[in-house]
Amino acid sequence: MSDKSKFNEEAPKNVVGGTAVKPSAWRKLLSKKWAAPSAFLAAAAIIVTLMWLYGGAGETSDKPASTDVEVTQGTTDEMTEDQVPADDAAVQVSESELMQWPVDRSQLDIVAPFYDAKASGEERQAALIQSGNTFVTNMGIDFAKNDTAFDVSAALSGRVVVAEKHPLNGNIVEIKHADGIVTVYHSLTDVQVKVGDEVKQGAIIAKAGRSELEKELGVHLHFEVRKDGKPINPNTLITSASATEN
Repeated sequence: MSDKSKFNEEAPKNVVGGTAVKPSAWRKLLSKKWAAPSAFLAAAAIIVTLMWLYGGAGETSDKPASTDVEVTQGTTDEMTEDQVPADDAAVQVSESELMQWPVDRSQLDIVAPFYDAKASGEERQAALIQSGNTFVTNMGIDFAKNDTAFDVSAALSGRVVVAEKHPLNGNIVEIKHADGIVTVYHSLTDVQVKVGDEVKQGAIIAKAGRSELEKELGVHLHFEVRKDGKPINPNTLITSASATEN
């Protein structure tokens, strides 16, 4: 047998020693109508499986290591270490205190009362603050006297959580107390405290000043009380405190 005949009789081999499929056989296979869709579906199934496995592993690794850690939403720009109210002794001491007015009430007039939806029409109208062409319900009580400055003190012991200048409300201070109570002071000047300071009840924190929102009131103090983030009438707490003392 010649070398040429021997060569023709041997079947071609692949790289691992197996018998290779002739090119004509591949063409016949791929010419079938079902061949291409089947190959596509098989590849898609493999990809989806790999993505599911990879995604599951990623989700597992992102879970907190301990369920005791409380996760809160927010960014570092919204709440810094100095702005996070702490339930420390300075805050807790106000649990045994009774709220008092942040000003010498006998020397001042109420120029804008708290807006009470259950009050008379005249009282509700007096508690509306005009801002441009609109009216805003007053969620605090405003004090003033002859357009002159006067001292503003802390209504309760606590920690200062806000001390900044606001474009409409002027210089503002907010103090956190026990039981979810925060007292708010707007339209200030000569502010004496900063964020993080612990203040005692009655300590001077600023003087009354002016604000753009209530510029028609002149020099005044806007005082608010919030309970769990909701404004409440300061008279409610202070009147209750006076009744307790008596």
